Amino acid sequence: MIKSSAMTPPQHLPKVVIFAGGRGTRLSEETSLRPKPMVEVGGKPLLWHIMHGYARHGFKDFVVACGYKGEVIKKYFSNSRTPDWTVACVDTGLDVMTGGRLLRLKTWLVGGAFMATYGDGVSDVDAAALWSFHKKHGKLATVTAVRPPARFGGLELGAGGKVTRFTEKPQTGEGWINGGFFVFEPGVLRYLDGDGCILEREPLERIAAAGQLMAYRHEGFWQPMDTLRDKESLEGLWASGRAPWKTW
Repeated sequence: MIKSSAMTPPQHLPKVVIFAGGRGTRLSEETSLRPKPMVEVGGKPLLWHIMHGYARHGFKDFVVACGYKGEVIKKYFSNSRTPDWTVACVDTGLDVMTGGRLLRLKTWLVGGAFMATYGDGVSDVDAAALWSFHKKHGKLATVTAVRPPARFGGLELGAGGKVTRFTEKPQTGEGWINGGFFVFEPGVLRYLDGDGCILEREPLERIAAAGQLMAYRHEGFWQPMDTLRDKESLEGLWASGRAPWKTW
């Protein structure tokens, strides 16, 4: 079932928000014509791969936060057959930051906790285990911690998975970093303020400082698609028949 932003939001939970509105300038070879989540790997948009990963674990109610060339995403889902998914493609503005996009989706996220991730990376993270981890610890937010290059946001972890410090894009160092694949309680929305709000900066920093951000450690595969080299790497894995993120 495909729903547009003009329709009444579906009420069943949990929903999965996918950030798909950025311009993807570091992948301009591909994104001049389409948003980065629609860049294809193995003949299918990266967004398709991400959604299949969630659906594999039973999460099939998607809200796609569109922005740059959002009409490409809407057209794709209007013309595609998705098994038993609900897909709402919602226009969240052209130059709106991640926190701002989430805030614009507020009316879609009523009733309970929801999941969220970026539309430009794939992983073999077990979404069901992530959800269970979140529901057990009872805090406001969960971030999936992964171990790739140090150019991404860093996490300092304490006992039991509590995030003691959240830093965006450290210049040096190794260890756990922000891999996306979040779970949020509705209370997280209170930390967001306007279109220019960047989720990964002040909001998550404040939530971590309040002891309300927990980390789900993922030791498996995680790969963003930031550059043409990243795309070619993912294409190679898919062509080999051994794509680690293909869990469905």
